[in-house]
Amino acid sequence: MIKLIKIIYFIFLIFYILFFQAVNAQEKIKIGLLVPMTGSNKELGNSIIKAVRLAVKDIDNDLIEIFPKDTATKANQTLKSAFELSEIGVKVVIGPIFHESLDYLDEMKDLTFLSLTNKTLDLPKNVISAGINSTSQFNTIKRFLENNQIQKTIFLTPIQDYEFEVKRGMKNSKIKIYKDYEYNTEPTKLTKQIEEITNYRIRKKNLEDEIKRIKNSNELNKEKKIKRLEKRYTLGGLNFDAVVIADFDESLKSVSTSLLYTDVLPRNKYFITLNQWFDESLLNETDIQPLYYPSINKENFDSYKIKYFNAFNKDPNHLSLLSYDLVGLVYYLSINSDVKNLNKIFKKKNSFKGKIGVFDIKNNKIYHRLNFYKIEDRKLIKIF
Repeated sequence: MIKLIKIIYFIFLIFYILFFQAVNAQEKIKIGLLVPMTGSNKELGNSIIKAVRLAVKDIDNDLIEIFPKDTATKANQTLKSAFELSEIGVKVVIGPIFHESLDYLDEMKDLTFLSLTNKTLDLPKNVISAGINSTSQFNTIKRFLENNQIQKTIFLTPIQDYEFEVKRGMKNSKIKIYKDYEYNTEPTKLTKQIEEITNYRIRKKNLEDEIKRIKNSNELNKEKKIKRLEKRYTLGGLNFDAVVIADFDESLKSVSTSLLYTDVLPRNKYFITLNQWFDESLLNETDIQPLYYPSINKENFDSYKIKYFNAFNKDPNHLSLLSYDLVGLVYYLSINSDVKNLNKIFKKKNSFKGKIGVFDIKNNKIYHRLNFYKIEDRKLIKIF
């Protein structure tokens, strides 16, 4: 009997040792993090580091290891930090944030970088753009236009460093373009260009001519007709139904104001713009409302902000939400495949649901299924 007990104990001990070794032999999920920890963008970097820490805590798995490294928002420092991550066995990296930090990363062929940039042009083959790119935004705008049977949409794009990204998004989404214009953001040039785009001077002259014609006519009630016309700024229809303004912040407001000046009003024509990250200052711009734009899920974003504030007593940068979701994405992909093969996974079709919404992974790119919102009467309203 004693021998039998010893045999059973010995067998149990062997199984325990084997199980313990198997658990410990599980490969750690090493995630590199390339963010500015020094320099002018260090606050943004700190916000992203905190978001990543929050994501790891929420996932609650000891297999995840995070290795933050400084980019200083410089391409050479980014490469140096990426090499250090490679030396300790990291295969996937969240970051860098900015497109200009990507220049030399094609030298690190054994690493896959999930950059927070929303630019997709001229990326190294081992870099995946995880930002809210223009294709994702135009896909959503296209859905809105089709749902509302809007046939004639003009597109206004500033001559800026992201101009070609906007053009790429328009092309990729196959959105229906009535007319496409580029404009100079310098105020005096902008006003003149908007006047030309909207045929303002012709419409203004039409009004002057019509008032003059009625004054010289024998029409009945011509005084009333003249008074009605004198309340207007222009006469003659516009040959478009909606305008998409690919701009942000004060420049967006300037373009919208120029449209108002040329008698293009949002109650008559749809004013649509790109993702504004719920810029609250737009709520007060009642003259340019209703204003429409695509963005991430607002309810999820607000929930994340509360979670972040409760953890760190600070408000998060909106980019930190991207990094929070990317930790979850890497973890999800890692438990379903070998972490060393993540670069191959990003070449295949895949989807992942995070706080920001649903990611669609395809051809080494991440696309976002966005919601669509309207600002009207100082309120933000979800369309879909």
